[in-house]
Amino acid sequence: METARRLKRYILIFTALLFSNMANAQSEETGMADTMRSDGKIYVVVTILSIVMAVLLIYLVVIDSKVNKLEEKMKNKGK
Repeated sequence: METARRLKRYILIFTALLFSNMANAQSEETGMADTMRSDGKIYVVVTILSIVMAVLLIYLVVIDSKVNKLEEKMKNKGK
């Protein structure tokens, strides 16, 4: 139950960071972004960044579950 809560928290933080970065990116107009957008390369950059962020999120969830299992073992071992 606790891992589900943590997972929801991670997803919420991830989406908040993603949307805040998207809002900042839209407000700043630069020549490089316009060039990449016109060439269609901006979609490659966004895709790669999304994949990296998703992998990091999955890694955090896996590490969190492993830490929870170790904590449970330590609690049970002490009893």
